Amino acid sequence: MEKIESSITSAGGFTGRRMAKDRLFKYVMIFGGLSVIIAISTIFFYLAGVVSPLFMPSHMDELKPLAVPSLANQSTVHLAMEEQVEIGVRIADQGDVTFFSLLDGKPSLQEQVPLPESVRATSFAAGDLRKRAMAFGLADGRLLLLKDDYKVTFTQDPKDPTKDIRSIAPGLVYPLGTDALVVDDAGQPLKRLAIQHDEEGTTAVAQTGDDRLLLAYFTSESDFAGESVTTERAAVHELPRLKGEIDQILLEVKQRDLYVVHGGRFVSHFDVQNKDEPSLKQTVAVVPEGERVTAAALLSGGFSLVLGTDKGHLVQWFQVRDANNKNTLTRIREFKPMDGPIALVAPEHARKGFVAADDKGGVNLYYATSERLLVERATGAAPARLAAFAPRANAVLLETTQGEIRSAHIENEYPEISFGSLWGKVWYESYEQPDYIWQSAAANSDFEPKFSVAPLTFGTLKAAFYAMMVAVPLAVLGAIFAAYFMSPKMRSVVKPSIEIMEALPTVILGFLAGLWLAPFVDNNLAGTLLAIFLLPFSFVITAWVWHRLPGQLIKNLGPGWEAALLVPVIILVIWGAVSLGHPVEAAFFNGDMPRWVSNELGWSYEQRNSLVVGIAMGFAAIPIIFSIAEDAIFSVPRHLTSGSLALGATTWQTLFNVVLLTASPGIFSAIMVGFGRAIGETMIVLMATGNTAVMDMSIFTGFRTLSANIGVEMPEAAVGSTHYLLLFFSALVLFIFTFFINTLAELVRQRLREKYSSL
Repeated sequence: MEKIESSITSAGGFTGRRMAKDRLFKYVMIFGGLSVIIAISTIFFYLAGVVSPLFMPSHMDELKPLAVPSLANQSTVHLAMEEQVEIGVRIADQGDVTFFSLLDGKPSLQEQVPLPESVRATSFAAGDLRKRAMAFGLADGRLLLLKDDYKVTFTQDPKDPTKDIRSIAPGLVYPLGTDALVVDDAGQPLKRLAIQHDEEGTTAVAQTGDDRLLLAYFTSESDFAGESVTTERAAVHELPRLKGEIDQILLEVKQRDLYVVHGGRFVSHFDVQNKDEPSLKQTVAVVPEGERVTAAALLSGGFSLVLGTDKGHLVQWFQVRDANNKNTLTRIREFKPMDGPIALVAPEHARKGFVAADDKGGVNLYYATSERLLVERATGAAPARLAAFAPRANAVLLETTQGEIRSAHIENEYPEISFGSLWGKVWYESYEQPDYIWQSAAANSDFEPKFSVAPLTFGTLKAAFYAMMVAVPLAVLGAIFAAYFMSPKMRSVVKPSIEIMEALPTVILGFLAGLWLAPFVDNNLAGTLLAIFLLPFSFVITAWVWHRLPGQLIKNLGPGWEAALLVPVIILVIWGAVSLGHPVEAAFFNGDMPRWVSNELGWSYEQRNSLVVGIAMGFAAIPIIFSIAEDAIFSVPRHLTSGSLALGATTWQTLFNVVLLTASPGIFSAIMVGFGRAIGETMIVLMATGNTAVMDMSIFTGFRTLSANIGVEMPEAAVGSTHYLLLFFSALVLFIFTFFINTLAELVRQRLREKYSSL
């Protein structure tokens, strides 16, 4: 009796320790599971937090009046601000220039433009906002060029030696000297004027008092010390007369294209690149009859023309190359209209944004590329007649018809981003039609950044699709054979060998694919396609031959070793296909199949294409799919297969109706894990494809994936820029996509498990 009690006590002790261990591991597993959930949630919320500024609405403060002294017997013709948004400038029509504080409107400097004595200014024009060139047209047919200039200096703060005090000294400079330049030899007043100036030369287009349209081109040279400038008029031409009254003259920044708004509804385009032979290219009716153009401006870069009408409509036009290889002014997009006739359109300095105002006091902020109305404001009094952006587009300055100057701060960091610009087709400047484009870098700010993530997402799915086309048949069928048919001895060699492939760095596969496989496929394209086509048939023929061999020979080899016989067959077929490739190319494809594909079929062909990536990524995904699927099939209880065979089912019937159904959750999980592996792959697609962000399903073209794009462009992205945040957005899209796919896969797997758990 004592022995029995002792045994029970001892057993109870072991049971207690076991239960304590069970509870410990239960809490450890709970902690681990919660940690995974917390980690995934943290990643998601971090990415969402970084990306969220892209989708925050733009903001503009209320337009507050500045107490700038009013002008006497003059009117304002131009407003501007310096980069730090501390000093503004107002230029009057007879040359009075007032620099004033943007905080309180107090004048800091007043200057008078040295117009020729007893000669009135009859017109004014401002050139490219970034170059700050301006000109007064004079009553005697001459013009005077000037710029507003701001010298920034730093002095040590006497109160704190570690800090500096910034000082900005405004002033005027005269790039071509203070002598007026002759535009019209007849001495007629210059009624309207357009000007552009750079280091190579200065172009002026003027409408004279007798309604002639003159083009003048000036060149200049500075002396060695840079103290004096010699200017020469290199060309002057009278342009053809246009129908109707000229309303506005617009000269683009590179001095190549001239647009004249005339007759209320027409725009004429002149090619003035050759100053000796300017030519009229076309005249287009930009608004329907009964509607008039009341305001026009060229957006930054000079490609796009924004027109406002007396019906409150705002429309963007730019040149598009047509089927005859001719540039034609084309209506691109229309923006949300305003309540009254458009009084002004003022562009940003370096982006495709602009401000528009109507005669009812409305002031709207737009962005062209994303086709967005960003902000709606009102002057609250008289309508605006002039407006100007700060160089960084973070403030706007305007003057009303009553001479009151108002200003407002703007928060508008990412206006180019919208759902349509990210996922839809956008008609970019100089493109023949709307398209999905990712082109994050440009030579300068004249060009629109193109941030469509659609081709990157498409490339990610395309890469995964071709990889799975290669990996799934080979991995799943190989797993079936290894788990169900292969001899144990051979399986003990094959399974570890394939699983070791999982540890192979993908950069090695990418290196081999890019530097060896891609050139090989390019030089043997016909042979490669023949091999892909002939291999399945060779397996069937080999199986038929195998079953026609004498039974004693088959018995001597032993069951489960049949796959070993396929190795020499595969080698032989690939060698034969590659050997036949060049004769086939010579006979049917003019000796060069890649060129034949491009020239005859009209398909794009790239050496580093989807075929190469599909093969390389397929081999990267095969080990993980094979390993999981083989374990699932091998783990099917033996009593199920034995029972099926005992009931008279054949081996293949047992495989299809028992084994695969029971293992289907594991096989499905293997495929989805492999799919996730292909979706997130970076190094192979980075090295083995051309990284071209195109939407083309062709097997002969490359692509760019989300992950590869992040890897390529993150080092060059400026922190906080639109480009930088969109790379994080790409990571978020990839995260959400893989999370959705994995969740869907888990639901399907659970459904399969419940459905076949009774087997």
